[in-house]
Amino acid sequence: MSTQSDPGTWTAKQLSSAYERKDLSPLEATRAALDRIDRFNDTVNAYVLVDREGAEKAARASAQRWGRGEPLSALDGVPVSVKDLTDVEGWPSREGSLVTSDTACTSDAPPARRLREAGAVLLGKTNTPEFGWKGVTDNRLFGATANPWDTALTPGGSSGGAAAACALNMGALHQGGDSGGSIRIPASFTGVFGFKPTFGWTPQWPPSKSPTLSHIGPLARTVEDAAMMLNVIGRYDYVDPYAVRGQPEDWGADLDQGLRGLRIAYSPDLGYAEVDEGVATRVREAAGKLEGLGAEIVEIHPGFESPIDTFQKIWFTASLDLYLACTAEQRKKLDPGLVDNARRAEEWSAVEFFRALSARADLTRRLERFNRDYHLLMTPSVAVPPFEINHDTPPGSRMTDWTEWSPFSYPFNLSQQPAASVPCGFTDEGLPVGFQLAGGKHDDVRVLRAAHAYLQAHPPRFPTVPDPAETA
Repeated sequence: MSTQSDPGTWTAKQLSSAYERKDLSPLEATRAALDRIDRFNDTVNAYVLVDREGAEKAARASAQRWGRGEPLSALDGVPVSVKDLTDVEGWPSREGSLVTSDTACTSDAPPARRLREAGAVLLGKTNTPEFGWKGVTDNRLFGATANPWDTALTPGGSSGGAAAACALNMGALHQGGDSGGSIRIPASFTGVFGFKPTFGWTPQWPPSKSPTLSHIGPLARTVEDAAMMLNVIGRYDYVDPYAVRGQPEDWGADLDQGLRGLRIAYSPDLGYAEVDEGVATRVREAAGKLEGLGAEIVEIHPGFESPIDTFQKIWFTASLDLYLACTAEQRKKLDPGLVDNARRAEEWSAVEFFRALSARADLTRRLERFNRDYHLLMTPSVAVPPFEINHDTPPGSRMTDWTEWSPFSYPFNLSQQPAASVPCGFTDEGLPVGFQLAGGKHDDVRVLRAAHAYLQAHPPRFPTVPDPAETA
């Protein structure tokens, strides 16, 4: 079957249009998505829970609404996945951990509730490292998720299951979460689009382990699809005490405005990062392509030192809080890397943590000031290409923590600004590369506009089946 005739390969926008024309039923699309999960999931381990019965029931209800001409939204009947850090009523939230249970959640977290209210078909939950603590996706409960482009490599994390599912279209839309790069890292490693909105614009509850760093957002094959999802989950919700108002009425309102008039700062390394040559080359080429599409590109650094210590002070302290809440027996079951980070945080004083918060405020001020002169800031999404699975850092790199190879992502969690990873080709070894676009707070529509313009002119390529079958 060609991709043209296989609804399992269609975008959310294509599916919604087909439902409206009555060319396709939501039940047919849902079964096509479930079929792809059946075909691919044993190879990549993207999904840790699949609710076939629930998905088909929801799809039948959606088909009836479309038949009456009364869809709940443009996402009605569109198959979606939810990250296993997000509560879904009737499903457990295992969060990749042996210390959690199979007890079903009794309510939906805001992203799941909004998607359900919009009529989206919830297929299941995608894999994540334990409590989302690191930039790759493996855990002692469900094992590792593999990169669809090369199953010997990691897809990144912590939304690695969502990214792998997105690359293979095991569902049209995928909800991720990003506290230090957890949407943008796996989007880059798998060659899909991932977007972290302005903090507070996509509500969540219960909170992440470090709630002021965490952003909920989409992973999708197109920016249009991402905007469709944001039009549902990007709405104020009082249950999240960190939620803020002011979201765009239509997140995709400016997608077709092009790049003319946009002044984009291009920083190859933020002035301090070491970047793999293959990654750097593709990102530099992408900067030239953005210029060719009408943007003004200025190579310049935003002028701050690496905030790795600031981020680690906050992030590792969250790990310590989690560690201290566990019993002695539970601590033995935790990921050793998570425990190491927690033990490092034990050595820090309250004053050191307080100073990290002050440094965070200064970084935010600097970036917001920078965005008065430049509409957007462009960098690589990740400093390295995908590396060997079941490793927290590239083997042989002498790195000890995931924050060392992802220097471009967490600055924008500290600043709470919107940022996207945009696929921009492959290394000479055939591994995906992404570039990052970040904007000032509440400039989300502008980030989406620029990413859309690039992908319209330079469409990404996706795997048809997981490697090694792809090259067999």
